[in-house]
Amino acid sequence: MNVGVIGLGSMGKRRIRLIKDNFPKVNVVGIDNSEERCEEVKSLFDIKVYSDSNDFFNENGFDAVFISTPPLTHSKLINQALNSNLNVFTEINLVSDGYDENIELANGTEKILFLSSTQLYRKEIEYINSNVTQSDKITNYIYHIGNYLPDWHPWESYKNFFVGNKKTNGCREILAIELPWIVEVFGDISKIHVTKNKITDLEIDYPDSFFITLTHKNGANGVLIVDLASRNAVRNLEIINEDIYLSWDGTPQGFKEFDFDSGEMKELNLYDEISKEKDYNQTIVENAYLEEIKNFFNVLNSSEKPLHSFEKDKYVLDIIDVIEAIDDSEVYEV
Repeated sequence: MNVGVIGLGSMGKRRIRLIKDNFPKVNVVGIDNSEERCEEVKSLFDIKVYSDSNDFFNENGFDAVFISTPPLTHSKLINQALNSNLNVFTEINLVSDGYDENIELANGTEKILFLSSTQLYRKEIEYINSNVTQSDKITNYIYHIGNYLPDWHPWESYKNFFVGNKKTNGCREILAIELPWIVEVFGDISKIHVTKNKITDLEIDYPDSFFITLTHKNGANGVLIVDLASRNAVRNLEIINEDIYLSWDGTPQGFKEFDFDSGEMKELNLYDEISKEKDYNQTIVENAYLEEIKNFFNVLNSSEKPLHSFEKDKYVLDIIDVIEAIDDSEVYEV
């Protein structure tokens, strides 16, 4: 199989590394309009690179493309890839522009349109989903995700990173990462209440702190706190019903369950081996990124179905649009 990775920033390099380390029969090339990034990737991975995506799309013999560019570029590149008879793996989208057209085009060309949603591939989320769906009790949750925006990519200014743009802002990205698994586990949302403000001096033109209350159609309630102000990167989750108490700090070692027999919290060890990159926060493990690449390749050979889809994502992005637009005094009924 021959694949290309468009966008050779941190995520594109991650995709290339995981493919080369785990799929020796897959030939991978890199594409980026930055000559500096092309030279870096060529040196790191000893692969062919293209500095013009049109040169790549005009080549024959490729089966698929991974799109790891900034979100606002995704729609055009997806369209170009599908018209070039390529299957598509794309990173999360923060806007739904072009969704209907690209879904229709993928169906017409009988090509796979695969959307990343890495949290769905975390073993902790799989465990939560299994426990919540098997329980006959309404389950509530409290979830806080906070991370100081300049620390996301310390090697570059947040002003030069897509999270600095109001259309693809940092809070929106966190919500786009987390809401797919929340909806998968707890179901569609019926009511939304939001309080938001800006508590940092960061040069951004959008709120950096959201306090969100969600009511799901099955009766579950959730409190979701998202901020770009926390100097200590946090990911604190509690899952609560009469028969379940789970807590998670986002790390593989920090996933715990209340043991009703002992009356104590016990650590749940779900990983045989944990793969990490030293430059990333301790909550970011490579395992889930690898699992969704495996899922994509298995979808291509028809042995698996994808965990996420553009149709599901459109629902999530619509919810995020409401969260960003809603006034503090409103309770929005979906």
